[in-house]
Amino acid sequence: MRPSRLLPGILLILGIGGLPIAGQTRPTSTSDAPNVLSVARQAVQAADFHAIGHLIRVDATGARMSYGISIKAHWFPGVLRVLVETTPPASEGPNARSHILLEMRPDGRNSVLIAHPGDKTPSASPFDKWSDGPLGTGFSYEDFMEEQYFWPGQAPLEKTRFGARDCDLLRSTPGAADRTHYSGVKTWLDHSIAFPVYVEKSLKGTGTVKEFTYSGLRHDGGVWSAHQVEEKTHGMAGSSLLIIDRGKTKANLALRDFSPEQLIRF
Repeated sequence: MRPSRLLPGILLILGIGGLPIAGQTRPTSTSDAPNVLSVARQAVQAADFHAIGHLIRVDATGARMSYGISIKAHWFPGVLRVLVETTPPASEGPNARSHILLEMRPDGRNSVLIAHPGDKTPSASPFDKWSDGPLGTGFSYEDFMEEQYFWPGQAPLEKTRFGARDCDLLRSTPGAADRTHYSGVKTWLDHSIAFPVYVEKSLKGTGTVKEFTYSGLRHDGGVWSAHQVEEKTHGMAGSSLLIIDRGKTKANLALRDFSPEQLIRF
């Protein structure tokens, strides 16, 4: 298979926001929210990709910090496993590399494991650290899970617009058992292709909103994908970018690709 652009993430995008959807189109009725939600969930449950690109933080002055990033994702029965590998600039030294294993379960029992060079075993990341990420809070660890499509609160779709695109708006809210730092997520789905073009995530407590804008949408081999996602946080200068350079939509990943042994292998 020749390389194609795909976006895992919002993170950053996982779920319908980050996984390619092949051979599926959204329902034409805006009142048919359950079917649209089913498309999003099926995209997560069909995940089997490997993407390579860059995660970039842009500060208030426009200066950039760029990390290489590799993302592998595969749906196993009842759990989505995502392995994120980051490579910092050479100036930060080899020990600044990290491997992060994220596991998203529809019942909310999510987990995050992290390993660095020299570690004998991966370490569990405490929940209060999930709002952080490889380059800060822009793309957090939680953003790579995209668990909102499995939350119990799913509001009916509404017709709206984002730029020149006709969109359907999906509102998702977590239940009491869901481990998340977000109080709700709004997703603008292109009406004709059911692919997200814009997402807003509201943080618990502060109500701060993180915006994710998808660009470079393309259709290749029956798969819709995005080349870039830009994150901006209300009240904060600068932004974060997830740029995918190449990858495979069918990577034939297996459980061994997400094992503890693989996590500590640098």
